Amino acid sequence: MAGLAVKAHELIKWFGEGEAKTYAVRGVSFEADFGEMFYIEGPSGSGKTTLLSLISGILRPNSGSVLVDDKDIWSMTSDQLADFRLNKVGFVFQDFHLFPRLTTAENVAIPLILKRRDWNESMNSAMEYLEIVGIKDRANLPPVKLSGGEQQRVAIARAIASSPDILIFDEPTASLDGDTGRRIVEFVKHNVLNEMRCIIIVTHDSRIFEYADRIMKMEDGRILGIEKGGPHEE
Repeated sequence: MAGLAVKAHELIKWFGEGEAKTYAVRGVSFEADFGEMFYIEGPSGSGKTTLLSLISGILRPNSGSVLVDDKDIWSMTSDQLADFRLNKVGFVFQDFHLFPRLTTAENVAIPLILKRRDWNESMNSAMEYLEIVGIKDRANLPPVKLSGGEQQRVAIARAIASSPDILIFDEPTASLDGDTGRRIVEFVKHNVLNEMRCIIIVTHDSRIFEYADRIMKMEDGRILGIEKGGPHEE
């Protein structure tokens, strides 16, 4: 491992007030390292997605702290936080969130354009990222012309285009068949993960547990334990 990427300490998040108050995350603390594929696993309603929002600068905790690359993100100004989300964190959503009226390459170029990069430069870079994920030949097609696995690769290319330190996948295999899901996660493990990047995956798909370095189990907003990933012996 190349050092500490994320350190969450005693995170608490609730919604509502009084009798309507509901706790989504209850005193969660954990660390994830650069060079690590770290899974968060648990049933629906266990607090996984809320926790992702807390550590990625989207949702402010009621208490607790989040250090990313040794910086407390919740002590940042609003401008600093926006810059953090644009440059430090990449998201691959469960339903891909691709723009249907844009080509594959244009979808990948979006984060670069948001950084006010030149259009031609952004598109050239998008082609390079599409080559990394193995679908450069689909660059001019709209998302509707792609398979589920190809759309997932577009989403990955878009997420890594801004060279994020932290790459977050929310249920990456939920919209894919078993074989395609495993191939995508294996591809990410061997081609996207590196010693300067931490990949955090929220999933309840036990078929991809073998690719995890560690798996943190959650239930009712709490951590039940953290165990080593990797292939299981029969």
